[in-house]
Amino acid sequence: MSIDRRSGCPINLSLEVFGDRWSLIILRDMIFGGRRHFRELLNGSLEGIASNILADRLKRLMELGLLTKADDPSHKQKAIYSLTEMAITLVPIMAQLGAWGRVWLPVTEELSIRAELLEKGGPPLWEQFMDELRHEHLGAPSKTPPGTPTVRQQLRAAYEEVVARKAEVPSV
Repeated sequence: MSIDRRSGCPINLSLEVFGDRWSLIILRDMIFGGRRHFRELLNGSLEGIASNILADRLKRLMELGLLTKADDPSHKQKAIYSLTEMAITLVPIMAQLGAWGRVWLPVTEELSIRAELLEKGGPPLWEQFMDELRHEHLGAPSKTPPGTPTVRQQLRAAYEEVVARKAEVPSV
């Protein structure tokens, strides 16, 4: 792992990994959005990342050991990106960042509902989510009972519920 070291401080070193504008957004989209292909990451980001920046950040995240890349067995010309254990363990940090942002920043209801649910679910929900990500990205056995909605499905349903409610036209 190649990290520029200004000091051995863990906060400084972490910022040197995630301190750019895009790395956490890419990881967010993979973790919460289930995006694993270049085009999904490029076209699915609300923030509008440029393709050259995405390619550069994916390469850097792989060099740092947060992602792996493999040929996609369903399509010869596509690659599939996977989170490593190092990236999966960011779920509690992302949950805490979302909780902090909900309190202190001008968030929208539809984009903050997932953070609210993660905050309320706390460590047990984070662990369940990390187990599901390990199954999806690392091939670990699933601990989620069959027929039970995954954490990502629950977060998506909550988001869609808020979007639908906000789209309703109030009756006059």
